[in-house]
Amino acid sequence: MPLSSTFREKSFDDLPGWAGDDHLAAFAAFRRSAFHAPTKPYRTGSLGVDFNGFADAYAQARSVSAPNRSEARSFFERHFVPALVVPDNGGSGLVTGFYEPQVEASPVRTARFTVPLLSRPADLVDIDDGNRPAGMDAYLAFARRTDTGPAEYSDRGEIERGALAGQNLEIAWLAEKVDAFFVHVQGAARLKMTDGRLTRVTYAAKSGQRFTGPGKVLSDLGEIPLEKVTMQSIRAWFKAHPDRVDEILWQNRSYIFFREAAVDDAALGPIAAAKVPLTPGRSVAVDRLLHTFGTPFYIDAPTLTAFGEKPFRRLMIAQDTGSAITGPARGDLFAGSGDAAGEIAGVVRNAADFYALVPRGLLDGATR
Repeated sequence: MPLSSTFREKSFDDLPGWAGDDHLAAFAAFRRSAFHAPTKPYRTGSLGVDFNGFADAYAQARSVSAPNRSEARSFFERHFVPALVVPDNGGSGLVTGFYEPQVEASPVRTARFTVPLLSRPADLVDIDDGNRPAGMDAYLAFARRTDTGPAEYSDRGEIERGALAGQNLEIAWLAEKVDAFFVHVQGAARLKMTDGRLTRVTYAAKSGQRFTGPGKVLSDLGEIPLEKVTMQSIRAWFKAHPDRVDEILWQNRSYIFFREAAVDDAALGPIAAAKVPLTPGRSVAVDRLLHTFGTPFYIDAPTLTAFGEKPFRRLMIAQDTGSAITGPARGDLFAGSGDAAGEIAGVVRNAADFYALVPRGLLDGATR
């Protein structure tokens, strides 16, 4: 597969602030993908960054456990060539933020804890072009198994009104519907259980319908100006309008199902789409149809200050994806776990330039 002309070859000297970054932190994240890749290869994205081109870099990353910062920088410069990712519209790319919430939860329903997080139902099946019935929305990747063939699954409103009641799908119970919704949005959470345990839920599947963000709904209704839509402003609006929570949230028909997972390392996030734990501040979600997991991206976001850097210039590793993350120069930055990370992630919406670090040898014929 030829490399897309979306990439414009650059030099490391062209990357603003490259020399000042902590390449060792990025190397640690890259190394996690290096250990996963030999057993479960990543799919090559349609822009042509061939997974096989990472073989040498992955092999060396596995063999070096503790380089210093200078050696980590040399590693990336030796194995990769930077290439500016040109957005479809020819302008700047866009970064947002995501995080792993931590919420209090109960293993059983109580008078206070009434909102369930559900596991994958037995009748939920994966759908692709091989088993999609005629007339079914081509977007749907999940459906309900029925005697007459796959059918669209119940949506958020139907499920919250009891469509799956009595199937013993409840993993845990939360106190607030808005908290549960943001767990759905993030696709994972740490649960501080009332019995003293700290556990985690991560994404297992979804009902399949398109995601509709409450921020857009509230903006369209004139409730929050679009430029002021953040996780914090959305939460504040719901707190002030508790009688309208269902009205807004049910417009997002997509519903997420979870599975339980352990918190093996409190410093790392959940295992995400690339099948490795996310690294706070170093893992980025990308469009997996276009990009190849494991690709390093140097991201320059001059107006982004939420991560503490002014401006934000950092090497990240592509290790997750999301339904709202579409386009070649679009990324979702993993901020970490807990409330502090949420305060960072909730305000990130900034223009950014993306430089993909492409394995050497793959840029032949690409536009310079």
